[in-house]
Order: sequence, then structure tokens, then C-alpha cells
Amino acid sequence: MKIGLLGYGKMGQLIERYAIKRGHEIAWTIDANNREDITSVDLKTADIAIDFSTPDAALDNISLCFEHDLPIVVGTTGWYDHLEEVKATCVDANQSMLYGSNFSIGVNVFFHVNKLLARAISPYKQYDTQVEEIHHIHKLDAPSGTAITIAEGILEAYTDKDNWVNRLEGSGEEIIPAKNELLIESLRLEEVPGTHTVLYSSEVDQIEFKHTAHSRDGFALGAVVAAEWLVGRKGFYQVTEMFDFNK
Repeated sequence: MKIGLLGYGKMGQLIERYAIKRGHEIAWTIDANNREDITSVDLKTADIAIDFSTPDAALDNISLCFEHDLPIVVGTTGWYDHLEEVKATCVDANQSMLYGSNFSIGVNVFFHVNKLLARAISPYKQYDTQVEEIHHIHKLDAPSGTAITIAEGILEAYTDKDNWVNRLEGSGEEIIPAKNELLIESLRLEEVPGTHTVLYSSEVDQIEFKHTAHSRDGFALGAVVAAEWLVGRKGFYQVTEMFDFNK
């Protein structure tokens, strides 16, 4: 495939490396340094675009790809307040888009098992739960999109909780969750690629379910695999739809 990259920071460069390793070609790259060139670049020279830009740029990038009938994989998070609007536009215009908070195979297995664990422990009211996430200091959004996906998986099954709230360590804002609220605790620490932990705690014991990323490579490889999966498909997809854990 010929792939266009929207965002060419650390993730964009990793995606380029894995795309070439898997036999693909990079048609063009757009980032903050050459953003004004996006109108002059022939977007249709690419078969698909992969977006790892910023929350502010992602919505414009999605719209631009829809206008040029270009399938797009979106790994940027922080824009999900507009998710239903983007989905409606994609479906109405018969476009192709796949989005996800995390493209790592291991994380998507984690998402699946997280839901099973939440369903299993939900009847036992002596356990309270919270989500903890640690990322590098350059991450623009808190909580992470991955943490939100984890929290939403818990809320689907955990009948005592119906909403999540976020506490960003070091922000100076004290957040005390109500009984019906699931706490997501966020920490920004140096160059940590991403660590996510779900805790179920009672007076007598604690269950800890954890995923630790050793690098960003799993995210980059997963994004290229997602692009390979999306080409030839029409519609609006989540990254979880690439995986079939029900076999």
C-alpha cells in the first residue's frame, strides 16, 4: 500500500519504519511543520492515511480524508466528544474509518479480559475498583484513551458504577469519587510508554490486572496492521473489530 502519515512525531516515524518493513510505501507526511502544505499535497496518491497527530488536528484531518474519499486510521485520542458526529458523517458519506485508543495486540487482549473480569466480580459488592494509568510527560490528554476504554469496559458489567472521573496527579485538584463513580488515576512520568492497571480491592484481598508497554513499537505495528485490515472496507470501525476473541 501507499500510506499517508498525518503526524510525523515519534509515533509517525515508528509507523513509517514498520510500514516499510511490511512492504508498504510512504506517499507523504504532514505534521505541524508543514501543515500549510496539506492543501497542495495530492492526498489521493495514498491508498490510506494513518493519523497520529494531536487532538486539535485530528478532526480536521478526518474531514479532509472524507472529502478526498481516502480511508483513514486514527490513533489520536482526545477528540472523542465528537465521536458520534464523526461516525454519522462517515456512514452518510460512505467513507472508511477505523479508530482506537490503542492498537497494540496485547492491549486489545487486555480490553477483552478486562470485561470478563469485571463481569465475574460484579456480584461481589465487597470489592471496589479503580483504574490507574501512567504515561510519559509529553502526553496531551488525561486520562489516556486506553484508560477510558478500560473504564468503559468495566462500566458495562460493573452494576454499582455508571460513570468515571479522573484524578491527574500533580494537578492540585482533589477528586473524590462518589460511590457510583469509577476513579481513573493518571500519572505523567518521564518517558513511560504506557502502564495500565485495574485494581479490585476489599478488606481481605486485592486483585491487580496490569498491562505494561515496553515501547511504542506495539502501537505502531498495530496501526499498520489496522491500515491493512481497513483497505477495501467501507464504514466506521473500532480497532476491537479487527480481533475475534470468540473463536
